[in-house]
Amino acid sequence: MAFRTGRRFMIRAMAVIGTGLIGTSVALAVSRQGVTVFLSDRNPSAARTAAALGAGRVGLPVEPVDLAVLAVPPSQIGNVLTELQESGLAHYYTDVASVKAEPERVVLRRAPDPSRYIGGHPMAGREWSGPLAARADLFHGRPWALTPSPLTASTALDRALELVALCGGVPVVTQSQDHDDAVALTSHVPHLVASLMAARLRDSPAEMRRFAGQGLRDVTRIARGDSRLWSDILQSNAPAIVGVVKDLHADLSRLVSALDLLADPDAGEKAHGVRTMVDLLDRGIAGVNGIPGVRADAPAEDARVRVAVLDRPGELSRLLGAVVDHVPAEKADVDADDDKGLTVRFTVPPHVADRIAAELRAGGWDAECESAVHTGAPSTGP
Repeated sequence: MAFRTGRRFMIRAMAVIGTGLIGTSVALAVSRQGVTVFLSDRNPSAARTAAALGAGRVGLPVEPVDLAVLAVPPSQIGNVLTELQESGLAHYYTDVASVKAEPERVVLRRAPDPSRYIGGHPMAGREWSGPLAARADLFHGRPWALTPSPLTASTALDRALELVALCGGVPVVTQSQDHDDAVALTSHVPHLVASLMAARLRDSPAEMRRFAGQGLRDVTRIARGDSRLWSDILQSNAPAIVGVVKDLHADLSRLVSALDLLADPDAGEKAHGVRTMVDLLDRGIAGVNGIPGVRADAPAEDARVRVAVLDRPGELSRLLGAVVDHVPAEKADVDADDDKGLTVRFTVPPHVADRIAAELRAGGWDAECESAVHTGAPSTGP
């Protein structure tokens, strides 16, 4: 669903209930679009921190705002929405919880006016939590699920679509249960696996951790998520999660049997163990290749930032250090320009290219954006 450039939005004032990572990121994004944002959190310090970041003003409005965004755990959506609708906080309501079916059922059963509510879930995040981890560009180019119930009014959907556009997201309208089935596989179980792997490190000898490489860091990165929030998410979506975990358990059982054969010097049929292990590895490769933006032969439109670098020791390392927070080193191409030095080109998402180039110029680098290019490089994102 596309939005016209220069569209006149109806949202002028908004309330964000819950000023953690996602709530504060939403508030930062819409505040920069000129929307007046009211911030509320059960932890006053979190709301004040979000306000200090420029996300809005602390407190509730004296008159109903155009939209209220509930950035609270899934199990709290129904109760919070009921309370806010009874108080007349806003004309319309949405949320950003990563579970949709159970909150929708509670809303339909308890809320004073379910027609003014639509479920939402921006498919973006970070391994860190809290308002200090928030980013105004967190949702740029990212899918944003919207799950209207059978009672959701068309105007509620319109307000939610405006919110997504203000945040730079890409709306995906779907059903709540379809959403929950999908995120069980793509988000919730991966977080569990990361936590299980990270838990292996807790009781390991300290000297082992000195050998931690990038593979371990990649696998365990998201295990830092708030345990109370994730416990709420996993409990709320348990019916969808358990099926994925059972399938994973079946594959792990096959792998254990194969490794037992390979570890026993006296065991026969080692070839069978190797075949089982290779089959699992090949299935993993096929699965990764199916992720949008990862497959090597699936071109994606990106932009490039060109930087001129003096051909002297340490300069290239200094440049890579300057962009380490934005661009992986493996997404750089280096060309030698005879006596002029080196030209480095970074492949980046189009929406951050100008910002990266500007930051490099501010740091004294000769940098500029080049036109969008088609590349098979993996896309980056939270």
